[in-house]
Amino acid sequence: MVKKIRKIVLFAFIFSQMSYIYFFQVPQYIPGETAGFTNASDTLSNSRLSYRAGVATGTSGSSVVTIDASGNADNDTTHLFPKDTLCFGNSALSGCIGSKTYNVANVIDGTTFNINEPLSNNLDTSGYAIASQSAVHTIVFTLANSVPSNGDILITIPAVDANTVTNDSFPDTNSSIATNGFDLNGLSATDVSVSSSGCANDWNATETITAGGASSDHTIRIDRTTSSCAAGATITVTVGGTKKLINPAPISTGHTKGTADIYTINVKTRDGSDYTIDQSNIKVAVIEGVLVSATVQETLSVAVAGVSSSTSACGQTTSVTTTATSVPWGVISSFGSFLNAAQTVTVSTNAGSGYVVKAEENDQMGKDGVACSGPNANASNSCIQDTVCNGTGCTESTSQDWTSGTFYGLGYSLANVSGTDAAFTYNESSRTFSSKQFADQEASETKQTIMSKNVPVESSQAYLCYRLSVPAIQPAGYYYNRVQLTATATF
Repeated sequence: MVKKIRKIVLFAFIFSQMSYIYFFQVPQYIPGETAGFTNASDTLSNSRLSYRAGVATGTSGSSVVTIDASGNADNDTTHLFPKDTLCFGNSALSGCIGSKTYNVANVIDGTTFNINEPLSNNLDTSGYAIASQSAVHTIVFTLANSVPSNGDILITIPAVDANTVTNDSFPDTNSSIATNGFDLNGLSATDVSVSSSGCANDWNATETITAGGASSDHTIRIDRTTSSCAAGATITVTVGGTKKLINPAPISTGHTKGTADIYTINVKTRDGSDYTIDQSNIKVAVIEGVLVSATVQETLSVAVAGVSSSTSACGQTTSVTTTATSVPWGVISSFGSFLNAAQTVTVSTNAGSGYVVKAEENDQMGKDGVACSGPNANASNSCIQDTVCNGTGCTESTSQDWTSGTFYGLGYSLANVSGTDAAFTYNESSRTFSSKQFADQEASETKQTIMSKNVPVESSQAYLCYRLSVPAIQPAGYYYNRVQLTATATF
């Protein structure tokens, strides 16, 4: 009987110790079972797709260049703007011909443009006309699980499916988004920075950057060093410094101007054994003239479309027909009276925290692209000024009514078409045409919201209405500037 009691006691003791050991060895996460980040996004500093067209003609001593109208990423000049910097490359893209770049002076028609000076060399008719667009990527995410001291962040960026061109500093193109990507452009560790909120900023400053190839994408690995980073910490990774990733050119099959090509950037955290802890796919969209970013394996679509003349928009009848990429005012012969134009901006996203679209201009409208120094340049400076509305001092951030064409300039207003997403409307506060200036990059003004929502939306649409009036003393000539939209969705 005593031996039996001793066996029962021993079994109970062993069982209690086994339970004790099991309780304290439960891991914080199970490798292979990952969580998604919260509030993840990638905002690009430059929205534009790169331009990449084939060369048809270009002769030394001439300033006229004609592009090939078929078989390339860009087959017309609709996404080529005055002052764009052009590199004319040979068929192998081994550099710019004559080691020289040029600027676009003006676009003549759908396949022909002038450059700012005569060509120094004959162009290669099997080569390319390229206007690269690069961007800083600001990637922000909040950890769902902690990253240990021997862990890391791994960012995977799409690269074109080719061995030799993923890091040659020329924009890439392919037949589909799945096989296209961003050129690494010689990016180094000095061009990447990391900051943390909610944990010590113990990230290795010497990031490991690997260029993609025929079957791999670019990667950026950022190692944790001396301490763990707790769940709930917010991490910001800035990719781009002296060198920046080059935006893709449009895909060569199936791209529609005004509709974004959407790429997926994967961000993950890993432990010391390279097991994934958290990860999210961030959708990034690039489009002609429009910067778009989307987040966390979800959907975002943004489209800009033209509006025909004689359309009622923002309480006015439009004077000209616009396209997705242009507002052609044409020849102005009536002074001190309004011209009106409009485009539609349509947004869909299932982002839990919604989206925001912002607008800005590169400068006021300048004759032949002259720089309009400061926010108050006007006809005496060969500039079409930004509107002051009815003389009451509307700005890029403050709207006022604009009803008299004798107050000159360029301005805009908004009207909801579907949804209630417009930041303000033309008839707010019982006004006739409530207006603002476009934020002026040249004057260092801050881009302003034109549409937003803090919940998912389906085909929310607004009119972006342009208004122009010029004085009789406006110097004759060709005036232009560029308006750019930036869209960001947050989950």
